[in-house]
Amino acid sequence: MLKQKNLISLAIATLAVVVIALAVQHSRKPVSDFSEQAAPLVAGLADHLNDVSRLLVTTANKNTVVTLVKKDGVWTVAEKGGYPADLGKLREYLLKLAESKLVEKKTAKAERYPDLGVSDISDPQAKGIAVGIDGLAAPVTFIAGVYNAQGGGTYVRRSGEEQSWLAGGNLIPDKEPANWLRKDLANIPSERIASVTITHADGKVLRVFKDKASDPHYTIADLPKGREPSSEFAANGLASVLAELKLDDVAASSDIAVPDKATMVRYATFDGVIVEARTWQVADKRYVAFSAAEDVERAQRHVDAELASKAADADAGKDKPAAADANSPAGAAGSPAATDAAKGEATVPAADAATDRAQRLAAITAEVEKLNATFKGWSFVLPGYKIGDIDKSMDDLLKPLEKKSTK
Repeated sequence: MLKQKNLISLAIATLAVVVIALAVQHSRKPVSDFSEQAAPLVAGLADHLNDVSRLLVTTANKNTVVTLVKKDGVWTVAEKGGYPADLGKLREYLLKLAESKLVEKKTAKAERYPDLGVSDISDPQAKGIAVGIDGLAAPVTFIAGVYNAQGGGTYVRRSGEEQSWLAGGNLIPDKEPANWLRKDLANIPSERIASVTITHADGKVLRVFKDKASDPHYTIADLPKGREPSSEFAANGLASVLAELKLDDVAASSDIAVPDKATMVRYATFDGVIVEARTWQVADKRYVAFSAAEDVERAQRHVDAELASKAADADAGKDKPAAADANSPAGAAGSPAATDAAKGEATVPAADAATDRAQRLAAITAEVEKLNATFKGWSFVLPGYKIGDIDKSMDDLLKPLEKKSTK
């Protein structure tokens, strides 16, 4: 029994010594180990996002691959001739950086940097990506290394510091300049397209059309004798090119100019918008240049038809009894009061009708101007599925010719 008591006393004494030693060691740690943790990776960014004026992305051997610049309030991609940048993507990345905190200290030894991907970016073998930010109180540069999925963060090392860190979030930037471009070009749904005319460089023409917007399918004009469409909806895809149209890449027209011999496509809408596209091949890329115009007479006819339809609907409404209190004499169906009320609701003053017409025509003109502001000065690379419907030929829409029997 005595022996057992001695063993217990010894164990308690040993535990006490260990606890005291740990407490002493803890108290001797530099304060900076704790004060730096949970600090922001980029100090001041959260409160000054709108002050950022440039974002640089640089890879191994100091190769700058992406330069986003804000000038006169507009963000552009320098590597793509100054084409507008995707503001949503840029803001999302800056917010990630603004919210990122230093989570845990890592190595300060240069020989260990490659393991974390935070070697100096001047090294041709560097795995990390340097991120530079201008516009804050002082320029900021840090290296984004390997992303640690388990730790929920990215290994980073700030410029001029030997210490590396695990910082919260995936902070690795996109290093493809085309991915930073504003993608949207146009959005004219196929329901608005009245006709599509494709004129190939060799002079062959393919035209498809609808007489009315309500027609379910497009008709192929000048169908060759003895040939028929591959299906009733064979031509419908040609009218969908301008719907939710986005770019994959872009070049300034001064760098990639439209050649004399290019396939030309003309899209005409029922409401008078004309979009012309010219497409050609350069190496492994197919480029398209667009321009827009207004068919004023067609726009006026379309608006006038819309207003006539609106007036007809209003006139039809005159014959319907007004929704009044059925229990009152004035609200009885067919009563003079009810009829007068219906007429009053249906009648549109001439001045209002003229204003409505002017506003509708102005909206068409504004759409054309907006399209040209997007198109002018640029040659675009489009997704493959859009290109496929730009460069169609007549044979692409028809059933194959039957082979003649040799018997």
